[in-house]
Amino acid sequence: MTHTIPSTPSAIDRIADSYVEKATALNPLLASGLGVPGHDRDMPDLSPAGLDAEADLARTTLADLDDAEAAARDAGEELSQNDRLTLAAMRERLGLDLEMHEKLIPHSQVNNITSPIQGLRAVFDQMPTTGDTDAEAVENWDVIRERLTRIPAALEGFAESLRFAADKGVLSAQRQLRIGAEEARGFAAADGFFAQLITQAPSSDEQLAAGLRDAADQARGAYAQLADVLDELHPSAPEADAVGEDAYRLHSRAYIGAEIDLEDTYRWGVRELLGILEEQRQIAARINEHYGNGGGDDVDAAYASLNEDEAWLVHGSDNLKAWMQEKSDAAVAALADEHFDIPEQLHTLECMIATTGSGGIYYTPPSEDLTSRPGRMWWDVPEGVTAFHTWKETTTVYHEGVPGHHLQLGTQTMQAGLGRLNRWRALMCWISGYGEGWALYAERLMDELGFLAEDAERLGMLSEQRMRAGRVVLDIGLHTGRPVPEEFGGGEWTYEKAWEFMTEFWGLGEEHRRFELHRYLGWPGQAPSYKVGQRVWERLRAESPLPSRQFHDRTLALGALPLSILEDAVKEMR
Repeated sequence: MTHTIPSTPSAIDRIADSYVEKATALNPLLASGLGVPGHDRDMPDLSPAGLDAEADLARTTLADLDDAEAAARDAGEELSQNDRLTLAAMRERLGLDLEMHEKLIPHSQVNNITSPIQGLRAVFDQMPTTGDTDAEAVENWDVIRERLTRIPAALEGFAESLRFAADKGVLSAQRQLRIGAEEARGFAAADGFFAQLITQAPSSDEQLAAGLRDAADQARGAYAQLADVLDELHPSAPEADAVGEDAYRLHSRAYIGAEIDLEDTYRWGVRELLGILEEQRQIAARINEHYGNGGGDDVDAAYASLNEDEAWLVHGSDNLKAWMQEKSDAAVAALADEHFDIPEQLHTLECMIATTGSGGIYYTPPSEDLTSRPGRMWWDVPEGVTAFHTWKETTTVYHEGVPGHHLQLGTQTMQAGLGRLNRWRALMCWISGYGEGWALYAERLMDELGFLAEDAERLGMLSEQRMRAGRVVLDIGLHTGRPVPEEFGGGEWTYEKAWEFMTEFWGLGEEHRRFELHRYLGWPGQAPSYKVGQRVWERLRAESPLPSRQFHDRTLALGALPLSILEDAVKEMR
């Protein structure tokens, strides 16, 4: 069945579009992330009342969808495939939001990567700081100033929600509260993010500069107070990092969009990890022979030789940014037309350096209009890091850029502009298993297409794949209390055992590895979604009768979907 989309918005589309307007008004961070204008001076209400308002919106939207479906049925109208996909996806996503709300997860979540502690700060990375004229630049900085003044109220609301959940016995683990307090104090420091941010503002406008200093001081003070709240709650929080199997199933569904067999996936993760390691050994043997290091098929020996080879080194953030941009532009040029339909609007991908020090690499999508803000690939460079190993990171450029996140999210955004997807499908429906699964699938695809012809770059790609396979084993095992597989020593998963496992298989520096471990402990179910999603994408393509390019173009045009719903949609493609 061909995927057809009505030329005018249906009743279902109008409900979905209305939800986007109302949800972004309730959550200005979401609006900024999606590139929806009109909320750039605001911050969300993170109090219980604010979170209840988001839940009420989900309930009324679900009721409106039910009414629209019933009206179509009573009128004898058959819903289009597009409407059926929207209905299924919104019911699944908003239903999960309500389950999470009922269990007070939005009220209590503290971790090192995706809680309000990071979100309220990270939004400033997406705000413009320059302009075509001096007056425009000053105006942009005044927007930043006003948004900074809203941080105290937002953090006070978050603290209220934390206490509300704590009174009902729901708290994040003690480790996450300690990490959150430490990070909050870092933002509150005299030389922290907010103090550094305002140094970039035009110094010629004294009134603006004074306002920014005052606003930054307010933000810093609010983060210091939040750290005290986290310290206050710490003694009441659970010592155990694991959330348990029942809670884990809910988190897993949220990030995958499907109910998976945890035991089967756990064992598959073991097989996948060992299989990737064997692939690496074969490549390492050739690399070690090339360098004459006597390492045989030892993968770490190959890593060491590659890290010492200046041919695979870039020095300095400016040179890193230039290398990223060159590699990304070359991929777009090579893949467009022959392998993918890449419209001209998506040929621009801006590579950026971030400076919060987490060491992460991530993508932010273009604005809804595809002009005011391009898609961007960010490399967050830790302080003091000046050397970058390109043999390992070539695959990351493909993951974050094209054919990874930039192509997937950019295509979605374009579908809305063309009237082919409603705004919720194009902008708001994000499922990690779909999006991260696609990006990981894209890495393997680039190898298949010959873009990782060098053994060094293939080893780098497999290093990332190996880490993602290891995440499946570690995350499921640790949070659900499954025993450590005998292949990795058996016994019980503990913090120390997890650290040993990561040290053996992750291939990351100690600081980055520690951040990753704390991420898994505080964000259950998310880390396996990459590899689980890749597994689904690979199976769907293998089972599809469509040629590869047609399969890719048509599935991406559907927009992000929960994986269970994506599978049904792909089965209809002929």
